[in-house]
Amino acid sequence: MNVAPLASAGLVVQAHTLAALLAIVLGSAQFILPKGDRRHRRLGRAWVALLAAAALSSFGIHGMREFDPWSWIHGLSVFTLVMLVVGVQHAHAGRIFAHRWTMIGLFAGALLITGLFTLVPGRLMHAVLFDG
Repeated sequence: MNVAPLASAGLVVQAHTLAALLAIVLGSAQFILPKGDRRHRRLGRAWVALLAAAALSSFGIHGMREFDPWSWIHGLSVFTLVMLVVGVQHAHAGRIFAHRWTMIGLFAGALLITGLFTLVPGRLMHAVLFDG
């Protein structure tokens, strides 16, 4: 492991990476811990904030440019922000089944699957994890 590429990246990239990694850790804890209690709601709010921070910070990252300064990842960030609102609305309305699957989908799609794409050779996290 070599953190030098991340340390030399811009602040937006560092903030994005930190928010995403913390969201993975906190989201994983949410799977294990009891649901519906005060701790679940507090951790859930923090998780939503972290995932929103990761999505919002992506708009300051332009390493891949399929559509001028934008890429498909930016479209995923818009989708993530919309679905975070939808997932929270489901919880507030008592639609727990819909809330659960919205948040699981976000965890899997916006964090895990997208995170795997950061491990492709030539990407920053590949350099951090495998070029050390």
